[in-house]
Amino acid sequence: MTGKAVEPGQGRTSLSAQARDEVRRRIVDRRYPMGARLVEREVAEELRMSRVPVREALRALVSEGLLELLPHSGVRVRRLERADVAHLYEVWEPLAVQASRLAARAVATAAPDALPGLAALRGLLDRAERAAAADEGTREVAAHTAFHEEIVALTGNPLLSRTMEQLSGQLRLLFGMREEPAHMRAQHADMFRHIAAGDTEAAAASTLLHVRDSRAVALKSLFGDTGLADTGIGDTRTGDTGPTDPALYT
Repeated sequence: MTGKAVEPGQGRTSLSAQARDEVRRRIVDRRYPMGARLVEREVAEELRMSRVPVREALRALVSEGLLELLPHSGVRVRRLERADVAHLYEVWEPLAVQASRLAARAVATAAPDALPGLAALRGLLDRAERAAAADEGTREVAAHTAFHEEIVALTGNPLLSRTMEQLSGQLRLLFGMREEPAHMRAQHADMFRHIAAGDTEAAAASTLLHVRDSRAVALKSLFGDTGLADTGIGDTRTGDTGPTDPALYT
């Protein structure tokens, strides 16, 4: 007999992870739209899997905040309300700012060839530009989401990575629902430039600007201009966007 033996439960865990990734992908690209009820048996048939790993995957996505339990049975794709978006940005903003600061610090203190993640970050910017040029919005959003995730990876901070992992599914969903203006690609390029230069505070400041703009774009895309003043985290129309000093997130 050759090959590595599968530990008890290992195969099921792998299938559960595959099912989770695929259902998450279908939610983010809106094949499963907001409010859609997901039936375990039907999802299992679509994925050509047994119901057990699919059941585990759906439970995991409830924990991630992409699905919500129905009152009696089953799950549905979560609808993002204005308060949900406000709460998400309240948490993501300081984490994103600190991630960029720590990534820049990692670059500043490492040997030039010791951070392959920097090349990966540059590659994601290029991928987003190609997707935008080809008018492939889904691929562009995927590249931008991966860009933010790669910044976190570049920090080398496992606690930050685990914390951001809790938000990643909801951020992907949100990014896929909003517009992706060209100026936000330029902001990513600025963030990369400061991180690559090892300039911690410039990286933090450019990230703060980007997250604030991202929030404004998301609120306008999802709820219209009238929703900006109702979030409790600032109104970009009047210039009241809350604290803007990235040093607050040190």
